Amino acid sequence: MEKYNVGYWNEMDSKEEFPQEFFKEFVGSGFGSILIPKEFGGAGLGTKEASLILREINRLGGNSYFVHGQYYNLALLNKCASQELKERIFPEMVRDNLLVLSLALTEPEAGSESTRITTFAEERGDRYVINGRKVFISRVDRTDFLVLVARTKPYNEERKTEGISMFLVDMRQLKGQVEMRRIRTMSNTDAYELYINNLEVTRKDLLGKENDGFKCLLRCLNAERIMIAAEMVGNTEYFLERAVDYSRERRVFGRPIGQNQGVQFPLAQAYMELMTSSTTLKQALDLYETSSDERSIGTFANIAKFKATEAAWYAGNVAMDVYGGLGYARDLGIERKVRETRLFLVAPISKNLILADIAHNVLKLPRSF
Repeated sequence: MEKYNVGYWNEMDSKEEFPQEFFKEFVGSGFGSILIPKEFGGAGLGTKEASLILREINRLGGNSYFVHGQYYNLALLNKCASQELKERIFPEMVRDNLLVLSLALTEPEAGSESTRITTFAEERGDRYVINGRKVFISRVDRTDFLVLVARTKPYNEERKTEGISMFLVDMRQLKGQVEMRRIRTMSNTDAYELYINNLEVTRKDLLGKENDGFKCLLRCLNAERIMIAAEMVGNTEYFLERAVDYSRERRVFGRPIGQNQGVQFPLAQAYMELMTSSTTLKQALDLYETSSDERSIGTFANIAKFKATEAAWYAGNVAMDVYGGLGYARDLGIERKVRETRLFLVAPISKNLILADIAHNVLKLPRSF
């Protein structure tokens, strides 16, 4: 990260480019395969170590958005890929630094109601033929493998999660079955809309069981939310460290601006938010690595993601205030990090859905939907 400093990430953002140089060195150094078990040549580490890496990238001014898909998708593969599939892809992933960066779940009409997806995998012998449309699928132009969520049974109002299946798609073998359209966004997200036309996969490409893939999907989404919480803790640390240093150095009316309570109090509150979100993140990570209760893991993953994102958003705006007009300048990096943080107030799960989840499933209040 000393080599890939704030100036590098600002340039990638300005040009809306994938950080290829950083990514090549990151993966080439072995960071891409840390979650792959040792028996296949990986480091055999866990979600906690992956989260620490993502947190540190963001704390030092980078944007771990470009690499986090590799980690939460590998967490999914460790849990739900068959032994045969692991033996087929894991050694190759380690040897050739292959990537599984993208999860294709979201659809234009379904949005946050994931069980309403309409992308359909029709069974034909030992194969499935998949047709559908996905939106806001990140890094799909850079990945070797795509985790694709589709229905293998039509939607049933009484059994909403039944009929969802997950597949691992080898993107290197495609010839026009997946069309991509770039979506320009507020920050540099490398996001795409996908049109899936008669894509063929085999039964061996299934992740988990046919029609019962929602359990595996939860495992992936919980890992994703926890890792994003770690990234947002990193962003909070970045904003706070920069703002505190500046408030000590910047002098107005003959004294440091950090001597003023109008500056001190927001920074102190940002620090308390950091401590709260860090503690919640640790609880979520501990539960993820020791429990098989996806319901409880999901609750803590949601809380960690909610609190960490709120903390980062607050700290980012405090930093903008502390820096004044300078914070608005692109070269500093503060405004870029604020834009990058804003995404996670609504994705991959919105604040209101997290609040509804706590109300319905923890407090046992009547369902609002």
